[in-house]
Amino acid sequence: MEASGPGRARRGWRRARAAGSPLSRAAVVLLLSAFVARASSSVGYLIRLPRGFRLTQDTVKIVGSSNFPENSTTQVTSTGSLIFQNFEEGMSGVYTCFLEYKPTVEEIVKNLQLKYVIYAYREPHYYYQFTARYHAAPCNSIYNISFEKKLLQILSKLVLDLSCEVSLLKSECHHVKMQRAGLQNELFFTFSVSSLDTEKGPKPCADHNCESSKRLSKAKNLIERFFNQQVEVLGRRAEPLPEIYYIEGTLQMVWINRCFPGYGMNTLKHPKCPECCVICSPGSYNPRDGTHCLQCNSSLVYGAKACL
Repeated sequence: MEASGPGRARRGWRRARAAGSPLSRAAVVLLLSAFVARASSSVGYLIRLPRGFRLTQDTVKIVGSSNFPENSTTQVTSTGSLIFQNFEEGMSGVYTCFLEYKPTVEEIVKNLQLKYVIYAYREPHYYYQFTARYHAAPCNSIYNISFEKKLLQILSKLVLDLSCEVSLLKSECHHVKMQRAGLQNELFFTFSVSSLDTEKGPKPCADHNCESSKRLSKAKNLIERFFNQQVEVLGRRAEPLPEIYYIEGTLQMVWINRCFPGYGMNTLKHPKCPECCVICSPGSYNPRDGTHCLQCNSSLVYGAKACL
């Protein structure tokens, strides 16, 4: 439909890509090349035209408007804004906005095209990795296995109320030569503490303390306190030490960032969000929970998890 008269315009959006797998709630933001504003989480995400354009509220047919919906996931408002509902990772790509307008009645119709590159984003899958050492029973003893299970149960219970989980990454028993005590058996534990997906169950709270980083920080403090208490208890013992006990000062911790498959961090391409896990562009892929998208010239889609 053509429109005439001062200030009237015809607008339309064309998507370069569509369809895909739904992303988790509150886990998608849009990183645009220009002119972007974020709407409330209840309506999705919003792209606006440059401020210099003053479009009227006159009735104009717009592709994707509430009267002529494009589909259930996108809508173009009467002011030319493109709104996404339930953004899907497959909707990443190049979007073009077509605009026809007449500044005055006397002037000819002018055309304008605005291109936007839209990327899906997911929160990094970050976690703490701990290592600790215990004086142990003989390496082939069943007591070591029983102790390991009990230790993991205690640690898991410590962080359960924070919607965090403890996972054993590695457990090894070694003969360690000591300067005065000769050979002794030691258990080397490596375990991770990560945040559970709160969408799969009730959230532990309703404020900023629900953020994964906040909950993980509290979980880290609880675990550090637990190991410090073991040292204090051993120091108060009058009788000989037990066969299996924590070796003071061996608890070590590192913070690890990981992106989900199909996503990666790219400081050069997304300098305003260097720690964001952004969907891999065509020509790249991420097959596992690494931090970067790898080059793959045969990959022609967004979010590739394999180089096909």
